[in-house]
Amino acid sequence: MADTRMTSGPDATGRIKRTRSIALAMLVVTGVINYLDRSTLSIANPHIREELGLSVAEMGILLSAFSWSYAFAQLPTGALVDKVGPRILLAAGLAIWSVAQACGGAVSSLRQFIATRALLGAAEAPQFPTCARVVSDWYDVPERGRPTGLFNSAASLGPALAPPILTALMVSFGWRWMFFVMGGMGLIAAVAWYCFYRDPEDAGLSPAELHWLRQDHAPSRRDVSLEEWLRLFRHRTTWGMALGFAGALYLMWLYLTWLPGYLEIEHHMTTINVGFAASVPFIFGFFGSLLGGVLSDILAARGFAPIVSRKLPLVGGLCGMAVFTVPAALARDANLAVLWISLAVFCGCVATANAWALVTVTAPPSYVGSLGAIQNFGGYFGGSFAPVVTGFVVHSTGSFTIALLIGAAVAFVSALIYLVLVREPISARSLQS
Repeated sequence: MADTRMTSGPDATGRIKRTRSIALAMLVVTGVINYLDRSTLSIANPHIREELGLSVAEMGILLSAFSWSYAFAQLPTGALVDKVGPRILLAAGLAIWSVAQACGGAVSSLRQFIATRALLGAAEAPQFPTCARVVSDWYDVPERGRPTGLFNSAASLGPALAPPILTALMVSFGWRWMFFVMGGMGLIAAVAWYCFYRDPEDAGLSPAELHWLRQDHAPSRRDVSLEEWLRLFRHRTTWGMALGFAGALYLMWLYLTWLPGYLEIEHHMTTINVGFAASVPFIFGFFGSLLGGVLSDILAARGFAPIVSRKLPLVGGLCGMAVFTVPAALARDANLAVLWISLAVFCGCVATANAWALVTVTAPPSYVGSLGAIQNFGGYFGGSFAPVVTGFVVHSTGSFTIALLIGAAVAFVSALIYLVLVREPISARSLQS
């Protein structure tokens, strides 16, 4: 393991291990809050539609408001992560998105709701580029898969916890108080992150510890100029990661935003039953994310090139997600539908964990946040179409079957894009000259 390479003794190794553990634990917590906040709208879907008088198609537009702003906010966010560091940016993002979340509980019209969701999306943008930068700063290349899988597991753990937790809040206090409570929780987390996390240069490490962190994988932070950032788009790898992630997140975002509504509309489940059934696929996804990180590290340890060790589970996961979505689309039994969707989400999370691990081995260290944000922009630009397309397809056909089959096709195409376009890392020299 990389920690055995520390030249300054057990005390230094212990300090870096503790710092890593605290950072990862807080990234998981903030990631869970991030996804709980995203899920409030989908959990309260039928109640909000009824109170505000929204059609299924209008709800699809509202559900997409988050992902549009989230996608476009990725582009400046990536550069900001590399410029100011994870500590400041994530704390600021958490505070702003928590205020936006609380404001969602006070809306009285579709327009107001779209505005709060758009602000929520823009402020949540730093979460995953920040996570990728933290892993790049604190972990050596061969051991980045597991921590990446761990922080990415929040993308499943949050939606898994959302149905029971948010449904209980909504049933007990109403959907508006559900938004208020989640906003308060996020503000507390923002203060905790700012108080307890430090970037490597500010963590009080000894010179020997800093030397170890920087010697082959984490140089001191440098500003990424606009010209250097634009040069990322000269590389086929950048386009492959952005376009590939667009397909991956289209289907994942379809499940995240429409699963409760799907179970209610297609299978006539009650609110309470939906609260439990909708959590099952994301429990599968939690373990898929962890497995995805372990698989990539195992492949790396067995001598596979860093990109290949990430890309194989990524492509396999996307293909599995597409395959299992087909029987989910055709299922007429609710339990079978939940089972197939669970397997699809499991495979999807294997894929997304490795998509983020791929960022840390394709980008030079000072560009990890930038490339991760570009990939995430592509993902959520593609994903933002899922709620709208699904809403209009269901509105037109009265069924989710065609919408799910479209999602399966998109996921399969994204696997081909990663396979064909992402073949080599981006060199620092090509960006700086």
